[in-house]
Amino acid sequence: MERKIAVVTGASKGIGKAISERLLSEGYFTILVDIDDENGIKLESENTGKSIYYNCDISKENSVLDLFRFIKKKYGKLDVLVNNAGIIKDNMIWKMPTEDFDKVVEINLKGCWLMCKSAGIMMKEKNNGRIINIASRAWLGNKGQSNYAASKAGVVSLTRVLALELGKYNVLVNAIAPGLIDTPLTQKLPENVIENLIKAQPTKSMGTPKNIAQTVSFLANPETEFITGQVIYVDGGKNIGSNMV
Repeated sequence: MERKIAVVTGASKGIGKAISERLLSEGYFTILVDIDDENGIKLESENTGKSIYYNCDISKENSVLDLFRFIKKKYGKLDVLVNNAGIIKDNMIWKMPTEDFDKVVEINLKGCWLMCKSAGIMMKEKNNGRIINIASRAWLGNKGQSNYAASKAGVVSLTRVLALELGKYNVLVNAIAPGLIDTPLTQKLPENVIENLIKAQPTKSMGTPKNIAQTVSFLANPETEFITGQVIYVDGGKNIGSNMV
């Protein structure tokens, strides 16, 4: 069987690492894209031979173009793209520096757009592919996240547009909107803040990166052939509005 090729951005830790591990376990040769290698994924990928680390700043067009030139020359195709990379710089709008708005939108939205553009061109040529964008429940609105929420709302709209543009080429585009997930970033929050966030959950629990990876697996599966343009919430029911604080 011809091997399947996947790209995961922000692959070095948290949700991106869990997604990469899940795709690897399902036989995908996975290109681990990140701007840093703080968890040693380059060495790990070299040892297994089932993945490769690629340093790329997704907010820079030339860096993204270099990545896709490499993919095309080395592998000739791309089956799955998971746009997971993103940053958070929270603040109330009256305290938020303009540069913090620009940086979050540049990486979370522009970076996703650049990756989708190059992947879309390659997948359109092959008449096959899956693009999965990691958005956030925050696109519905969170105090102190005017930059982040706006960037993720843009990711949701981008997903819907690309589903319309690429559907006839058998390229399906969907988004996943995680809620409260147990990641290194969440673990830095004060204990009382985490407790209050959990209390506001209908499930009274936090999700895990593996919950997101499982949903990516479902959307990446070739048998999932009639779902596109959708946002799947993995948030313990928080988007319903129940028990919101």
